[in-house]
This record gives sequence, C-alpha cells and structure tokens, in this order.
Amino acid sequence: MPVLAYGRTTIEWRFELAAHLKRHYVTVERGCPVLLRGPRIAAPAQEALIRRRARWIREKLALVNQPQSDERIVTGSRLRYGGRSYVVEVIETPALTQPRLRFTASRFVIEHPDGRSIEQEQCMPLLEQFYRQRAQDRLPARLRHWQRATGLQSQGLRVRRFESRWASCSAGNVLEFHPRVMELPAATLDYIIVHELCHTVERSHTRAFWQEVARHFPDWRAQHEILQKAVFGDAV
Repeated sequence: MPVLAYGRTTIEWRFELAAHLKRHYVTVERGCPVLLRGPRIAAPAQEALIRRRARWIREKLALVNQPQSDERIVTGSRLRYGGRSYVVEVIETPALTQPRLRFTASRFVIEHPDGRSIEQEQCMPLLEQFYRQRAQDRLPARLRHWQRATGLQSQGLRVRRFESRWASCSAGNVLEFHPRVMELPAATLDYIIVHELCHTVERSHTRAFWQEVARHFPDWRAQHEILQKAVFGDAV
C-alpha cells in the first residue's frame, strides 16, 4: 500500500474505485489504512489528494486511535444526540431475545438480555436506528423551513447510510442525509441542510457555491469547523 510521510506521521492509504462518485472522499477508521474513494486516478494524483488533506488526516488518526480502556458500554457510559452527551443506563432484561434502545429525554436506556453491559458493535446499530427514526421525524420540517428561508427547492429528502459523508444532493436534487447527522448540534444540522440546498444551484464547491452558502447562512464557517472536527469522512 502507498505511504506518505507527513512530519512524524506516516499515512498509509488504499484506493477504492467508486466510478459513480463525482469527487474523492477520505475516510479515517480505527486500526485501518486511510481509505480514498472516488473516480479512477493515477497514483501521483492519489498522493496529491492525500497530501492536501494530510493535516486533517493526522488529526483524525490521533482521535480514532486513542487507547480505549473499555470497549463495552455500561451504566454511566455516554452517547451523543443533538450535540449533547447523554448518560446511558444498561438494564439486564432476560425476557428479551435481542437488546433494544430507547431515549427518555434525559438518558439512553439499553435493555439487554445478557447482562449489564453491551459491546459497542452491538450498540451502534441500535443507536443508528434511533438516529434514523429521529431524522425521518425531524428533518422534513427543518428542510421546509430552509426552503422557505432561502427560496431554494429540493425534490425531496431521504435518510440513507453513506460510507464517508454526512449528506449529499443527488443529480435529481433529492437531499440525502446519513442517520448520524442527528448526533450533531441543531445549528450544525441546519448548516448541512443549507449546504445541500445550495448544491441544487451550484454542484461543485466553487467560489460561487460558498458565496451562496454565506448569503443564506452567515455563520457557516463555525458550523463547518464542527464537522471538520467530527470523527467521520470528508470530501476533498
């Protein structure tokens, strides 16, 4: 696999062809080489893209590779929703055949048939399903608000799982959102909606695009910075 030295950090990456994508995306995951996905490009161009995002990649590698003392979620652990961190209560419930998660406005409750703790890999699908339901319930109203406020119109909304991005605007101007957008603060979520609405008139991240974003959402830089610091994928 190709390797790039950036200061004291060695960045190893692999390329995955995704011809349907219009741009290239970088994903940083714990214990894995950096993933670069997108249309076919030669090795020197891949290195140039990785080098352009090297500082961001280094910061994300430091975050995701931090030592984890306990991989299990127990009572007292915390999960994110709406820009806040909520305490978790894990309840042993032998009558159940599968664990389930609910939110009580002040905490997450996980009922688990096999004890008072749960592996993160078991919990994450439950949390993502919670995010998906909340996104389906709440995003349409926020989208209608911003369509009225900006005068920009989409052709609908979908909640779907992406490999390495928070949201997208399809060729038919349907706005698509990863369920995980619901872990973000409300202002950041609004910025994502406006960002994608602006793609209905400016497809690429040109100067005209960012001028359009700034016209409708003057605080966009602060919210964009929050996304840059989030441990997730990033477009390049």
